[in-house]
Formats: sequence, structure tokens, C-alpha cells
Amino acid sequence: MRVFRRLAAQWGERYRKMSIQMVLSLSFTAVAAVGMLLMSVSMIWRFSSANEQLVAENSRRVLAQANLNLDSYLRRMMRISDTVYYRSIKNMDLAEDDLTGDLSLLYEENRDDLVSLAVFDGEGALVSAVPLTALKQDAETVQSDWFQDASQSMENLHFSTPHVQNIFDDPDYPYRWVVSLSRHVQLTRDGVTQGGVLLVDMSFNGIEQVCRDVTLGSGGYLYLIDGGGELIYHPRQQLIYAGLLEENNRAAAEYRDGSHRETFQGQSRQVTVKTVGYTGWKLVGVAPAESASPQLPLFGLTLLLFSIFLMAFLNFLISARISDPILRLERSIRELDKGLAGVRIEEGGCYEVQRLSHAVASMVSTMRHLMDDIVRQEGQKRRGELEVLQSQINPHFLYNTLDSVIWMTESGQKQEAIQMVTSLARLFRISLSKGKSVIPLSDELEHARHYMTIQQMRFKNKFTAEITAKPGTEGLYTLKLIIQPLLENAIYHGCASAEDDGVIRVTAYREGEDLLIDVEDNGLGMRPELAASLLEEDRPEVGTKGSGIGVRNVHQRVGLTFGEGYGLTIFSEPDEGTLVRIRLPALSRKEADRRWQGEEL
Repeated sequence: MRVFRRLAAQWGERYRKMSIQMVLSLSFTAVAAVGMLLMSVSMIWRFSSANEQLVAENSRRVLAQANLNLDSYLRRMMRISDTVYYRSIKNMDLAEDDLTGDLSLLYEENRDDLVSLAVFDGEGALVSAVPLTALKQDAETVQSDWFQDASQSMENLHFSTPHVQNIFDDPDYPYRWVVSLSRHVQLTRDGVTQGGVLLVDMSFNGIEQVCRDVTLGSGGYLYLIDGGGELIYHPRQQLIYAGLLEENNRAAAEYRDGSHRETFQGQSRQVTVKTVGYTGWKLVGVAPAESASPQLPLFGLTLLLFSIFLMAFLNFLISARISDPILRLERSIRELDKGLAGVRIEEGGCYEVQRLSHAVASMVSTMRHLMDDIVRQEGQKRRGELEVLQSQINPHFLYNTLDSVIWMTESGQKQEAIQMVTSLARLFRISLSKGKSVIPLSDELEHARHYMTIQQMRFKNKFTAEITAKPGTEGLYTLKLIIQPLLENAIYHGCASAEDDGVIRVTAYREGEDLLIDVEDNGLGMRPELAASLLEEDRPEVGTKGSGIGVRNVHQRVGLTFGEGYGLTIFSEPDEGTLVRIRLPALSRKEADRRWQGEEL
């Protein structure tokens, strides 16, 4: 049971991995093979049955002809017996007449079929005989079967089974096989009638010749039995008498006339029986059942294999015609799954496959339109987010700058206030940048210088600023307003509370395909975990100066614009200062223009 389940599971797994063409081919072929097998079995069975009937009919015809020949032969012997009795014995008085002359004439006319003619009285004494006249010394005439049968059944003719003639001395043929025909007769002697027996010994060769000429096909033969099943003739009679061969003659004696099926010594045989008139003998024809059509199974197997091969070939062609459109549709869907653009969905095959292909093509077209809408919406969403972040930076910076201008004005530093407002105007001119979010790196550094000028005036030169662009950064572009919030953070977190003079350095340089901008101060610094928390999106916002809103906004803007892998990294240790590194892609003017056109779209 486990083996069966394991095999079923293995075949089920193979079935699931098969292509639709293979499934269709195997299914059609299996159904066709089963149908053709059943049809072949039915045809073979019907052909065998018809052939068996044909063989039986042929056997009946052959046996009918053999019966006709044998009946003719026996009738001739019976006529000889009637002639002897009614024309000779009935008309003679044995005291005066001699039967020998009449018997001799009949014998000479039929000597090819007769062995002897003899008449015995009721006591078994020989009255007359030809051509053999001398009885054997040990002959027991009265005890012979033919004498007893004739004496007991006076009205009938009696035929014996084949036996060696053992009544007369025959120096030429001492062991001649005969069949004895005997009958009761009335003998007249001196006017007195008494019973007697007429014996006609027929040559067994006559009967043997009639049966030997019968042909029942390959392996078939005919034999003759009496009413009790004793063999009269058999083509292998000597072997049967010698005990070297057996025959089912006893069972055949019980069969009615017609065809019968029997199994004898492991062999299936068709037996046909025909009763011989006047004698009770039976002609038995035997034909091996399998010999009726020896090449039929081979022919059926060859036809079946050829039909299965032809059907498998046709099924393969038909299944290919059905499955090819489905396979092409599956390949198109696989190419779509790989993200290939411009994939064409073929609409071919039968009606159902065409409808399926049309539905898939319609679905793909709808998906493409939806994806275009999603891309357009995502672009608009990202641009809106950038604008929101930009709006958060500008008011924040403007508030701090105006606060410084107010403070200077209140302190009477009007010239410094004018210079600060002038720098603020230039700074905002660069901030506008004709609405572009990606500007030259040189403009962004100039923007940072104006901002530091304003802050240095406010904090009375409590810190110095160094802004440098290293070789290799010429002509590169960057996202605007990303340095100013970091400078603001460096001033409030690093230098405003420091006891010594602060130093803030801005360095732009190239590293492979990336542009790096470092904003470094020598201020108080902070713990690394606090520095890392400044970039967390879920960090609560605190509405105070230097709360880190600008730093986080810059990080988010860079990430939204250029994707994952770009943004800010903060390095800081207490009392050792802070370094904020901005990582951007090294954009040329052409790439910046392309990005700007994408944002416009």
C-alpha cells in the first residue's frame, strides 16, 4: 500500500510538472489506447467466436461426408448379409442344397471388402464358409460376442469392434483385423427350421480407409467409437492400445451430436460428434481450439501497436495545435513578469484561447495605463513633499535671520543691519533659482557664504567659516538649500555655547561617482546615539532654536530626490565637535537638466 501511494505521489508530481501539450497528448493517447484495446479484444473475441463457429461448421460438414461414406460402406455390407439370408438361406434346404456356391459368388464380387462369409447353426457348428473353411481347434464360436449378440437380439444386425480374426485358420494372414457383422437366421434342414447365425467379417481396412481420408485442418483428426465408447478406428490406435497415448473416447460417447468444447490433458479442444445410422457408432472430430487461428493474437497485437503509434502521432499534432497558442501566451506573460517593455500578446488558437489572450492583452494595457498614472502621481507627490520641506526650511531660516536684524537694529548697528539685509537679499535670490531644486554646486556654496556672513555679524565674529570646493567638483550640480540648515545647526549646537573661538568648515569633494559635502565644527559635540536620533523620522519635533528640524529635513529631501543610499551621516563625540556628511550623486549639467525636466513632467 505504501509503495502504491509513493508511486502515485511520484506520478502526481510528474503530472504537475508536465506541459499542457504533453498532458493533452498522453491523455488523448491513453484514452484512445484503452478504447482501441477494448475494441481489439472485442474484435478478437468476436473473430475467435466466428472462427470457432466456422471450424465447427466445417467439422460438421466433414463428419457428415465421412458419415455418408461410412454409411455407404456399411450399407453395402448389410446388403451382402441380406442377399445371403433372403436369397440363399431362405430358399435352401441344407439337407439337399449347399450354400458354398452362393457364398463364393458374393465373396468374389466383394473380396476387396470381405475377409470371410460363414453360417453357423444354433449350436455353433459351421454350416458353410468361404474362403476360409477350417475352424481353429480352440475356437469357441458360441462364446464369441458376435454369436451371443445375434442369438439374443434376433431382429437386429450387430457390428463388433475391430478385432483380430480368431475363428478360422488363415495361413496367409494370421492376424487380420476385421469388423464382424452378425445376424440371426432361420436354417431349414429336412423341412425343419432351426436358428443359426450369419457372420460377415469385413476387412477393417475399408473402414480405416473411409476415416483416414478425412481432413479437419491443422492438428485435427477423426476417430470412430461404438455406443459404449470403445475405439473402432483412431489414427493413433496402436499407440493407444500400447498405453502410450490416451484419448477422451469414454466422455465423447456421452456427447450428443453437434459441437462441444472440452479440455483434455490441459489442451482446449473443439469436439464434433456425428452418430452413424444402424450401428450406434459415433464419428468424433477433434480440432485444437487454438489452432483455429494461430496468428490471430500476433495480428491483433501488431494492429494495436500500430494504431497506438498512429494515434499518439495524431494526438501530438492535435495537442500541439491546441497548446501552442497557450504556450505563446504563457511566454508573453513570463516576459511581462520580467519587466520587458513592448511585449505583444498574440491572440490566436481556438475561440476560448483567443478570448483569454484578448482579456490578458486588455489587462496588460490597463495595467500600463495605471502604472503610468501611478508614476505621474508619485512624481507629483514627491514634488509636493519637497515643496513642503522647502517651505519648512525657508520660514525657519527667515525667522532666525530677521531676529538677528531686529537685534542689530535695536542695538544701533544700522550699517551692519544693512549689510545683513543685503546678504539676505542675495541669499534669497539664489534660493529662488528660477524654481529649480537642482542648482550648480558653486551657487549652493555662494549661498552658504552669504548665510555665514549674516551669522558672523550676528555673533560678532565668534566663529570663523571656511568654505572650499576641491578639484574635480567643477561643473557639478547639487540639491539647493542643503548646506545652510547644517551651518545653522553647527552654529547653535557647536559654536554658540563654546568658550573658545569656533571654526566651521565646509568642504566639497568627489568620491567616485558621488559628491560629498562635509560640514564640520569644533564645538561641544554630542553622544553618538543622540547624533543618530536626529535623522529619525519619528523623533518628536521641538519648536526651539537648533532643535534639528533643518537637519532632518535635508536628509529627507536628499532621500526623496535621489533614493536610498543618499542622504546625511552624522559623526560626533562629546567635546570633539561634529561632522555632518552629505552624500549626493555627482550630477553633470546634462543630468541635472534631465532631472529637472522629469520633475516638470
